[in-house]
Formats: sequence, structure tokens, C-alpha cells
Amino acid sequence: MANNELIAQLPERIVEKGAFKSAFVPISEVKTDVSFRAMCERNVCGKYGKCWTCPPDAGNINDLINSLQAFSRVLVYQTVSELEDSFDIEGMYEAGNRHNKLLQSLMEIYNESTLGCKVMHLGAGGCKFCERCAKEDGIPCRFPDKAVSSLETYGINVSELARSGGMKYINGQDTVTYFGAIFIAD
Repeated sequence: MANNELIAQLPERIVEKGAFKSAFVPISEVKTDVSFRAMCERNVCGKYGKCWTCPPDAGNINDLINSLQAFSRVLVYQTVSELEDSFDIEGMYEAGNRHNKLLQSLMEIYNESTLGCKVMHLGAGGCKFCERCAKEDGIPCRFPDKAVSSLETYGINVSELARSGGMKYINGQDTVTYFGAIFIAD
């Protein structure tokens, strides 16, 4: 049975944990597009074929998109970090690490046993739980219960998801914004 009281508090609790903003979005407002897989295939983030939770190993894009229908809503959240300038690659990397630490913390706290319903966490830029994915060594995932796929792996249009949640996709000059989501089947 879903813990409706805790679920209702999630947007506020996630901001308390370090997110800049968070909001619920009905699953009907989650826009998907199979063309996002082409970005993965161009290896924009460097994870294509090197991470179990990224394409091509994450699964068929149509199957992943269809799997989202098992959920009734999604809690989208963002982290926003200031950079020294728009070329501050180190600052972007550090901001990404902070975002992923938040995501891992949320996965530990808000899971199927605490929320009382089916839950799926998606993040930004593929799984970063391990410094080096076991995929690169040709072995199974070492931590399948902690591994996470990106929103884009599931074909989710993140800029539209942000808009549906009342958030900006870009938060000003010399900032970097990352998104995560908790899909909830309550």
C-alpha cells in the first residue's frame, strides 16, 4: 500500500536534501521521442556501449518508453550550480558529482519499501555509481540495485519535463542544471 503521506511530502523533502526545485508531473505529460537514442548513439556523453544502464545495453528504446506507462506520476527535480564561466568544465564535473550523490541518496531513502509502491529513479548522463562500469571489463553489473539509467536513455525530453514541472531547463549564464526523476506507481 502506497505511503501517500510521504509521497505528498516528496517535493519539499527533496529540496531539503539539496535539490534546487522539485515538482510532480502526471505521466501523461512526460514527452518521449525515440530520436533521443540517436544522441546516445553519437556518444555525446561518452557512455555508449560502456555502461550497462546506457544504450545499447539498456534495452530497446520503444520498450523503455512503453515501460513508463506502469507509473502514474513522476517527481522531477533539478540541481543548479554556479560556474566560474561557461568553459568551467571542472565546475560542471563537480556539479554533476553533487547531483549524482543526491540521486544515490534519494534512491536509498525513497524506494519501494519506504514509498510502498513501484518506484524507478532516473538521472542525468548515465550511471555513475561505480568509477568504472563492470561493462568495460566484460562482467555483470556489480551493483544492479544501485545502477541508474539516464532520462534520455528512456527517450524522455528533459526540457519538456522541466517545463511541465514549472522549472527552467537553463538557469542563466554561468550555471549548469542537472535533472533527475522518481517515477511512482501509486
